[in-house]
Amino acid sequence: MKKKNLPQFFALILFFCFLVFTFLVSLNYFNRLDLQTTEILQQTIPRYLDIPFSLFSLIGSFEIVLIILLILWAIKKKLSYFYVLIFFGLFHITEIIGKLFVNHPNPPFKFFRYDISFSFPSSGVNTGSSFPSGHMGRTMFMAAILFFLIYNSKKLSKLQKKLLYCFIVFIALLMFVSRIYLGEHWFSDVLGGGILGASFGILSLGFLL
Repeated sequence: MKKKNLPQFFALILFFCFLVFTFLVSLNYFNRLDLQTTEILQQTIPRYLDIPFSLFSLIGSFEIVLIILLILWAIKKKLSYFYVLIFFGLFHITEIIGKLFVNHPNPPFKFFRYDISFSFPSSGVNTGSSFPSGHMGRTMFMAAILFFLIYNSKKLSKLQKKLLYCFIVFIALLMFVSRIYLGEHWFSDVLGGGILGASFGILSLGFLL
């Protein structure tokens, strides 16, 4: 297999994993794990982090990620971000299909800890089902793009690249925890969204150059 085709191959494997995972979620296979994970996180993490986590979760909003992609496009005009935006749109179409056809209700209101009055318009889209998580998906989509740019950068040293990789992983893990802790999503929603977002993000890399 040619090296340039590896991103597409890996992305297709991830998407297949997402489909299998979606089937298991539709069978309520993770319900007990979902509940236990939410309860453990909310019992462990202090309530004074409600506002910081709420503010942090805005990073994964559609509007913020779209702005970041457009800024990267303006900076790196030689890269084909047009295709990246197409796959970004396809991710959201798949996300909406998942929320329409997979019966996976949102966490009960007693778990809700989002504690700021501001929210972006995209947050108003609610199908009543929480699978998969759009915030986690967008975070992983963006992470794939940033990993690619860092890897191909000639201005960064190896140490700087490693530090940036670690920072991106930290942000992704923090988003993973925050969506569950805030009572916005279940564990399975966030994991499924992450797999879906990563698959579309990696798939777009084959068209970026």
